[in-house]
Amino acid sequence: MNSKTWTLIIALALFAALAIPVRLAAQQHIRYTVTDLGTLGGTFSFGVGINNKGWVAGFSTLPGDLNQHAFVWRNGKITDLGTLGGPNSAPSFSPFSERGDVGVEAETSTPDPNGENFCGSIMICPPVLWHNGAFTVLPTLGGNNGVANQVNNRGQVAGLAETTILPPPCLPGIAEPVVWDNGVIEDLYMFPGDLVGVALAINDSSAAVGFSATCTSFHALLWRNGTVTDLGNLGGIAANVAIAINNGSEIAGASDLPGDAANHAFLWQKGIMTDLGTLPGDFSSSALGINNKTQVVGASSDISGNTRAFLWERGVMIDLDTLLPAGSPWFLTEADSINSRGQIVGGAFNGVTGEVHAVLVTPCDEVNAHDSGCKDIENVTERAETNERPKVVLPENIRKMLRQRPGSRYHMPSLQSSSE
Repeated sequence: MNSKTWTLIIALALFAALAIPVRLAAQQHIRYTVTDLGTLGGTFSFGVGINNKGWVAGFSTLPGDLNQHAFVWRNGKITDLGTLGGPNSAPSFSPFSERGDVGVEAETSTPDPNGENFCGSIMICPPVLWHNGAFTVLPTLGGNNGVANQVNNRGQVAGLAETTILPPPCLPGIAEPVVWDNGVIEDLYMFPGDLVGVALAINDSSAAVGFSATCTSFHALLWRNGTVTDLGNLGGIAANVAIAINNGSEIAGASDLPGDAANHAFLWQKGIMTDLGTLPGDFSSSALGINNKTQVVGASSDISGNTRAFLWERGVMIDLDTLLPAGSPWFLTEADSINSRGQIVGGAFNGVTGEVHAVLVTPCDEVNAHDSGCKDIENVTERAETNERPKVVLPENIRKMLRQRPGSRYHMPSLQSSSE
């Protein structure tokens, strides 16, 4: 899709003939196994949400890699969700509900009368809820476009919707933060003086998180019980976003540091924002998912923008690649969502095939020991030291696809280093 779409973290892992080993301090961790979720015929796919049943929402390019569709992966089968008549669709970036509801942006075949490039093309792109094989178009606030993001287990949907007033040119593709409840739209408050916003995630207590913004500053927000709370920041103002919330109202996201040259992942708990730092040697990070056990996943980036997927738990950030079986061809570029079983979805580069695919990463612990992938690992519930892993360089065509990923999960500021 159009590169104008803002990206949250551009996964630029490096693959070189002379690989440079990456070593973490010796720690004991459960091994993880990787399941390739495949594609819809193209060479590029990404997993962006997972529920507690292990169902995955993602997107994939079609044959020829010119267009992409949202998909749901269940019990080893990938299902194309299609579109509303236009060329592309994409799922919400957040975990979806236990009953399988997925927030989607789906392009129609009707050009936007205002010429907006809202979802990556000039086609009208309304907010959509997918359930049991069917799309339901949700109302906007009078405008043409919108995006349905996370769906909670009560059927409430967090997202954004256009009004009749177009957003300023400096903030393309962003409108009013909203929640839909039984199909009825509620306009949420923004931080005073802000122009646009997005509700990105919602928990089962109806607490929603996201951000609102001006052209120069972004406020990470929590909407709860009819009030809006500014979560604060780590010292910067240009890009502060609350991205995920669990049922304990713990919030994960990313915030700029002083000077706005880099951002760090954060965990917000009971009014306190904690800087989660980066992986060793890296420059920036963003937290993208959190489960009810306070396990946080995301991406950590070096100063050149090369990213690695991380898992943060009990005060320690871990490079997920170092927990994969020795000799694995997969290099995890980003971890987007984690369920209560500790299963993680995201995208990974395969050093053998040269493609990026959606992957499901499963911890081989007592809960998941009977997983088919874990059966191939001896003593799966025993802890072992992390593995050394090489950094990798992606071909330029893969980098381009990563920069042009679909827009539903990227209706937020680019949380990438200024060196990008």
